[in-house]
Amino acid sequence: MHPSHPLRSLAVFLALVPLTGQLTWAQTVKPSPASKLEALLYHIDRMYVDSVDQEKLVEEAIVSMLEELDPHSIYIPKEELEEVNEPLKGNFEGVGIQFNIVRDTIYVVDAIAGGPSERLGIRAGDRIVRIDGEVVAGIGIKNPDVMKRLRGRKGTKVNVSIARRGEAEPLEFAITRDKIPIYSVEASYMATPTIGYIKVSRFSATTTKELRDKLDDLRGKGMQDLVLDLQGNGGGYLRSAIEMADEFLADRKLIVYTEGRNTPRENTFATAEGRFEKGRLVVLVDEGSASASEIVSGAVQDWDRGLVVGRRSFGKGLVQRPVMLPDGSAVRLTVSRYHTPSGRCIQKPYEEGVEAYRKERAERLAKGELMHADSIALADTARYFTMNKRVVFGGGGIMPDIFVAIDTSLSSDYFGQLVRKGTLNTFALGLVDRERDRLLRAHSHVGAFIDQYRVDDAVLRDLEAAAKADGVEPDPGGLARSRPLIALRLKALLARDLWDTSAYWQVINADNPVDSSFRKALEALQGDTYERMGMARQQ
Repeated sequence: MHPSHPLRSLAVFLALVPLTGQLTWAQTVKPSPASKLEALLYHIDRMYVDSVDQEKLVEEAIVSMLEELDPHSIYIPKEELEEVNEPLKGNFEGVGIQFNIVRDTIYVVDAIAGGPSERLGIRAGDRIVRIDGEVVAGIGIKNPDVMKRLRGRKGTKVNVSIARRGEAEPLEFAITRDKIPIYSVEASYMATPTIGYIKVSRFSATTTKELRDKLDDLRGKGMQDLVLDLQGNGGGYLRSAIEMADEFLADRKLIVYTEGRNTPRENTFATAEGRFEKGRLVVLVDEGSASASEIVSGAVQDWDRGLVVGRRSFGKGLVQRPVMLPDGSAVRLTVSRYHTPSGRCIQKPYEEGVEAYRKERAERLAKGELMHADSIALADTARYFTMNKRVVFGGGGIMPDIFVAIDTSLSSDYFGQLVRKGTLNTFALGLVDRERDRLLRAHSHVGAFIDQYRVDDAVLRDLEAAAKADGVEPDPGGLARSRPLIALRLKALLARDLWDTSAYWQVINADNPVDSSFRKALEALQGDTYERMGMARQQ
């Protein structure tokens, strides 16, 4: 019989029917893509040569599908959902400390303000030696083990024994767990008698209240102008970004609009109330400023409400919405793009795939963009105009009004190892633990510490010895090259352990040898740059 004979074709068809169980003579409806996947899973389950974890297979398929869409649509397994959402909720439940494990000992780095540990008098430098009677020092304990023992439901108790320098016996604390705030406003202080500084590290559910409180506090101290630091801020809640921009823009000014295939254009406008609508404003951004940070800086720039200083921002202009799946897992699915008031979508290209997208920041460094403004290649050459007709561009992040190069000449592998191994952090913690009283007597406030304290040769020799104990081999050339950077980071960490995170940023901003964005911001506010560039001071 010839292979093309109708009877042979029928025989082949009938042979296929038992395998699929789906084909019929009358089938005319095109199957949906979902039914195709369901059929494949059915046959894998019934026919595949080895046993298969179908749940894992489905999860990997979901991840792969989402990667084909865009870099920001992501899958979140059920067991990770709470942990992923926690930083944006603004709180968790536990005892309220930040800790490091140093040479098999749990050191308290900071007792979070307003938390139960701080209220009981637990402080930086304390060493936790027992938790609920169980020895936790010298047993090889890991970070997850500590968190498992100290976190828990509000109202439950945990007993800790703490060794403190100057105390002969361990101190016993019974800590009642409570809601612990996760602050998104990382630092605030008066940089000059009239210029305030606020650093926001993320956009969470509590960001608006935190920002308003800090603005009120700084206004009470004489603030007339503001430096808002969004460097390294990767975003968060869209609503918090809108509310932040609203603090700076007058009533009915467009802040942002979103639009997608299945989501019609939605405009969001500023309201009548704003804590800082008329003072001069500078927003700091860099290659790590993304999403919500770009909404704020884009709105400020488009309305000529303030200057944007730094380097081109990340370029994330996609809006995600959480979608819950039947097993308790979730997907953050991109549903629309956001546009700045002038019409810019600042999303950078992602057509070459997730891997290329993630490497784009490293490529900026390799191409020299972080050091030279003329090395920036804008993906979207369409011109947009601010309120005062200044030209701005979309398609690849927010371009600053004033570019600030980053200095890589002080970097070295030795400095990188000191950071990655945690040596700088643990050395600073130990130094403060030993010399807290002396340091505070010598420097009664942060300003005095900035002006007077120097990281001298003796301290650096001790740091080298500590690094060697951590497995970082001595590198005289690397130390000499990175000395200003090492000294600055160490001094900032000492200030944090002596006072708070605001003190850390005061030190970093005072004399940063790598990034002069903060100094450029002050110069713009103290000179005529603000007016010369056409900023709209009155709204």
